[in-house]
Amino acid sequence: MAGKSRDAINLCILAHVDHGKTTLADGLIASNGIISSRLAGQVRYMDSREDEQDRGITMKASSIALAYRPADGADEVRVNLIDSPGHVDFCSEVSAAARLSDGALLVVDAVEGVCTQTHAVLKQAWEERVVPVLVLNKIDRLIAELQLSPLEAWQHLKNIIDEVNALAGHLFAGAVLEEDASRAAEAAAARAAAAALAPPSELASRDLALSSCARASASQNLGLGLGLGLGLGLGLGLGLGLGLGLGLG
Repeated sequence: MAGKSRDAINLCILAHVDHGKTTLADGLIASNGIISSRLAGQVRYMDSREDEQDRGITMKASSIALAYRPADGADEVRVNLIDSPGHVDFCSEVSAAARLSDGALLVVDAVEGVCTQTHAVLKQAWEERVVPVLVLNKIDRLIAELQLSPLEAWQHLKNIIDEVNALAGHLFAGAVLEEDASRAAEAAAARAAAAALAPPSELASRDLALSSCARASASQNLGLGLGLGLGLGLGLGLGLGLGLGLGLG
C-alpha cells in the first residue's frame, strides 16, 4: 500500500472472536471525532444490527469512511474501514471483506494468543493477496490478570509474533509447493500432447536412436572396464618384477 498513490484505501480488520476488532474500530472512529473517545469500546459503533448489540458479537461485515491525516502534512487519505466477524459461522463475511481490501489489520489478543480463527482469517488474507499488519491487543491484561514481569511479558509477546510468522511461512511454503506441482503437471501434459501429435515413424526413429545411444554407452563402459583391467594387470606385473629385482639384489 505504501507504494501506491491513491485517494482511498480499503482496510479490513480480521481476528478471532472477542479479540477486540470492534473495540479497535471504535478507537479509530473516535479519532475522527464521530464518537467520543470515552465511549470507544462500549458503543460498538460498527455493530449496527439489533441482534449484534444483543449478542455482543459482530455478525455482518460493515464499513465506514474515515479520514487519515499524515503527520508530515501530506494530503489527506480516505480510509474505508471494514469490520468483519470473528465467529467461525460467518467466515463468508470475512472472505468478502478481505476480497474488497487493500490491506488488513490482524488483531491478536495478547493473553489468548493465536487461536483457531486466527489461522483461518490469516489464510483467507493470504488467498486474497492481502498484506496483514499484526496488532497485539489487550496488552494490559498481561499485567492486570497474569501479573507478568516486564521480561516475561516481552517473551510472551515475542512468542506470539513468532507463531504468526510461522503461520505466514507455512502458507508461503504451501503456495510454492502448489506452484511447483502445477508447473510439473503442465510440463507432463505438454509432453503427452507432443507425443500424441507426433507421427508413428518419428516415434519409431526416436526409440531406435535412444536404443542405439544406449548400446553405444554400454560398449564404451565395457571398453573402459577392459582398459582398467588391463592397466591393473600391467601394474601388478610391474610390481612383481620390481619386487623380484630387489630380492635378487
